[in-house]
Amino acid sequence: MSELVTGDAVVLGLRPARLPSRALALVIDLALVWAVYLLVSIGLLAATASLDDAAAMAVSIASFVLVLVGAPIAVETLSHGRSLGKLACGLRVVRDDGGPIRFRHALVRGAIGVVEILMTFGVVACIASLVSARGRRIGDVFAGTLVVRERVPVARAAAVPPPPPWLVGRFAALDLSGVPEGLWLAIRQYLTRMGQLDAQVGWSMAQRLAADLAAATGAPAPEGVPPAAYLAAVVNERQARDARRAFGVSGAPGPVGPAPVAAAPAFPVPPSPLPAGPRPSAGPAPAPAPAPVPAPAPVYGQPAASESKPPATGFAPPS
Repeated sequence: MSELVTGDAVVLGLRPARLPSRALALVIDLALVWAVYLLVSIGLLAATASLDDAAAMAVSIASFVLVLVGAPIAVETLSHGRSLGKLACGLRVVRDDGGPIRFRHALVRGAIGVVEILMTFGVVACIASLVSARGRRIGDVFAGTLVVRERVPVARAAAVPPPPPWLVGRFAALDLSGVPEGLWLAIRQYLTRMGQLDAQVGWSMAQRLAADLAAATGAPAPEGVPPAAYLAAVVNERQARDARRAFGVSGAPGPVGPAPVAAAPAFPVPPSPLPAGPRPSAGPAPAPAPAPVPAPAPVYGQPAASESKPPATGFAPPS
């Protein structure tokens, strides 16, 4: 990584291109330029067959300068430092301050490149690039330019694990304005890598980050909540607030969308187990309720038990 300082005193971190990538881009450019030069030479040879030797030599020199020197200069000027070979390899020519090059930069690079690349078959350019700390050839030194890598592989960012469902929305009233960005970055890095850390180291880091976060917010961390779960819940609350602010969602503070139903990740636990004490007694067990006695089945010809008997009138029916 090369630190370039712009005119506004801004430090730019750029990756200078090394010799292998620059050599590959140069081979592609030379192959295309020489192919075009051969086609142009064949066409001019057929068109200038009736001219004398001096005129034919002048035409050949002009075609050499225009195609092998002028064409790369024009391409780099119009594309702001990206020839076809550099475009294929993900490279770009920039100024020393990180800005795009102009015609004068491309002209100096192309003019010196005739000597150090075409006339010496690239030997001088290779030696200068190996000696230079930033891989610059002589044309780059005189032009004040630098070839940098434009396509840098980016590592895939790991997602922050969600907090336990019972902690979602619990810190909606927490003031997060005093938490510095450096602490947020440290918390995110810990949460994405806590599964790769040793148990003792991860637990101590979680406790230290939780203490720093509680000091920045002005509210103590809740008791009984693991430090990693506390950090994940606060980060989730900040992401919810950023989402509401970005998408203009109004309403009471809280998580955006329904709470996740997936199982929460296993957060680190204290490396030393807590002493096992006697469990509190739950009290005497209640006596079982008596089973209900089923009512006797009714006998045919007799009234049911639930029916009431009619009152006696003293009248006996005839036999």
